[in-house]
Amino acid sequence: MSERLSPLSVGYRALETAGRLGWILIFVTFGSTQAGLQTWQAALLVVGGLLAAGLYQLVYWQRFEYELTPDTFDIRSGVFSRRTREIPLRRVQNVDLQRNVLQRAFGLTEVRLETAGGSDTEAQLRFVTEAEAERLRREISRLKRGTTETADGEPAPEPEAELLFAVTPRELLVLGVVSVDLRLLSLVTVVLPILAPSMTTGFGPMQDPLLALVLGAPVLAVFIVVTAALISGLYSVTNYWGFELRRVEDELRYDRGLLQRFSGTIPLSKVQALALSENVLARRLGYASLSVETAGYAPGEGSGSQSAVPIAERDRVLALARSVESFEEVTFERPPKRARLRYVVRYTAVALLAVVAAYAVNRFTGFTFAWYLAFGLLPLAPVGAHLKWRNLGYALLEDHFVARGGFWSRETRIVPYYRVQTVIESATVFQRRRDLATLVVDTAGSGGLTGSDARALDIDADRAVELRALVEERLQRALDEARADRRRRRLVDLQRTDTGGFAGDPSPGDD
Repeated sequence: MSERLSPLSVGYRALETAGRLGWILIFVTFGSTQAGLQTWQAALLVVGGLLAAGLYQLVYWQRFEYELTPDTFDIRSGVFSRRTREIPLRRVQNVDLQRNVLQRAFGLTEVRLETAGGSDTEAQLRFVTEAEAERLRREISRLKRGTTETADGEPAPEPEAELLFAVTPRELLVLGVVSVDLRLLSLVTVVLPILAPSMTTGFGPMQDPLLALVLGAPVLAVFIVVTAALISGLYSVTNYWGFELRRVEDELRYDRGLLQRFSGTIPLSKVQALALSENVLARRLGYASLSVETAGYAPGEGSGSQSAVPIAERDRVLALARSVESFEEVTFERPPKRARLRYVVRYTAVALLAVVAAYAVNRFTGFTFAWYLAFGLLPLAPVGAHLKWRNLGYALLEDHFVARGGFWSRETRIVPYYRVQTVIESATVFQRRRDLATLVVDTAGSGGLTGSDARALDIDADRAVELRALVEERLQRALDEARADRRRRRLVDLQRTDTGGFAGDPSPGDD
């Protein structure tokens, strides 16, 4: 039986449309005099635009229908042209619910269906009631699990959810402290040159503008850094407010958000990789975060990953990661020391380029400053090279490949062999000069060669060849085991069917 969106969605969507058209209405109102329109004519245009938006949304609501069948989720929509979609439930990967403050006031929820391999949301229901949204998520999960109905025709009760993680106020505070987006610090390099002339006159009656700049630049830089930290910390706290993670059989379910509430599912059968993230502050405090990467698009993240733990003590995060993917203790192998020398040369070249650029600005522009201070970057080159080298590593486990990299924000990626798509060994011109190479282990959830895939960076070239062969061999072994397991399950199902049982019922010998 076909269903419709909530009638309240008509008014809400009309308000959204009016908000998007607001700048046009303002232009019409204030430009009416120049256009030769009288006030009542401009007002008529504004009212007509709002009525047209409301009428369009009413027709959209009337022509939008959806239906959940045992095998598909069907949608029929379109105002000017009709479109019919049938989404197989087996392809549905995530069912995500979103509602901001205003939507919660209206009792509305947006439902998003994500499918494996999709680059965008496969289907959106904007908007249904909160009860209907929960029903759809529950029923889709039930149908995907193959759970049968009870004897009276009612849906079988949902399995009990196990609470795996709930963020505490202390962890939210730590999250706000460590969630400094280092990309915002680039504002320093943009804002300082713009405000530098005013800083030379903003520190009292100083006669030396260079001294005023030396005193003013650090103050402004600290102000920008603190502001960036507050903005990024506040965003993280509100984004993960009330975060809870539960396990329902083969699914992870999360709820989070203060101003905008997100609820969604992470099917364990679709997990491609795990990512353990720790920036400098989090590592010093002994905290980390965990993301679960699935194949396809993840709403609200812009990629195929969902946060399973926004912040927690590192041991607790590792324990939860092992409950999702059972992997043993990891001992990392670092790249050879000649890779560190490569980083020293690279960072020294960058420092020298900064010195040349500073001298050129001082010499050929009207902006004079102590350009020679840029030489202070040279001693930092070997320090940065060592820190980069020390945080690199890889490990070849029995059932997983693990790679680590990054200093400011270190990420450890754990990839099960049976999820590996391609194994690529590559070497640039500069790597070949030092007999180095990079091994890329790509999955369906990562972004390919330029994405967040697992990679062993700057390892020995011969070791890279050996690793590629080993990963490919273990991938084939994992695939053979999976095929054998599927054949065994089919035989068990056939035996149950022949003896009068139902496929999926536990056999007497099963635990």
